[in-house]
Amino acid sequence: MKHIALLALFGFLASVAGAQLPPAPAGDPANPDTVIEFGEPEPVTVETDDGFVSFSALIADSDPERQRGLMFREALADDEAMLFDYETVQPASIWMRNTLISLDIIFIAEDGRIVKIVANAQPLTLRSNESDFPILGVLEVRGGLARDVGIRPGDIVRHRIFGNTEPEQGPVVDGATDDESAGDAAEDTDEDG
Repeated sequence: MKHIALLALFGFLASVAGAQLPPAPAGDPANPDTVIEFGEPEPVTVETDDGFVSFSALIADSDPERQRGLMFREALADDEAMLFDYETVQPASIWMRNTLISLDIIFIAEDGRIVKIVANAQPLTLRSNESDFPILGVLEVRGGLARDVGIRPGDIVRHRIFGNTEPEQGPVVDGATDDESAGDAAEDTDEDG
């Protein structure tokens, strides 16, 4: 009898988990007829151990934009992405409701460091993909692309929302940074003049 009750409970939970939500009402970002205006794409660069990977990314920095995400898109080129700006550091979760294509979901800490990647997130599901860490942003790219180009946890995402569009330190030249070398060159010019 216990086994039958457990099987019935398991069947009920499986049917609830697999159920899709009813269609979103008009005006809801999850409704395909609702118009969500994203701004112009912005450059986003991921600094990996193997070099730099550049994307042209739509920025989702409002609630309706974050709710819509990449829903209803039928394709995503290798150099296209979406960057979610959560504005405050917080745990986050992403679901794939109305998302027609597989995506890599890249969770990013406040300093731009990648803390987690969910590879090939399954399209058209209500399953929640959790950050497991407080984050400031999420970068979504074509499913499998992170592996293909060598993006891994610990890599740095460079964009204005992380305040790190430039590497923290320039290349070292004879033990001096580019800034020190430029200062020395200015002093040399003054002496010559």
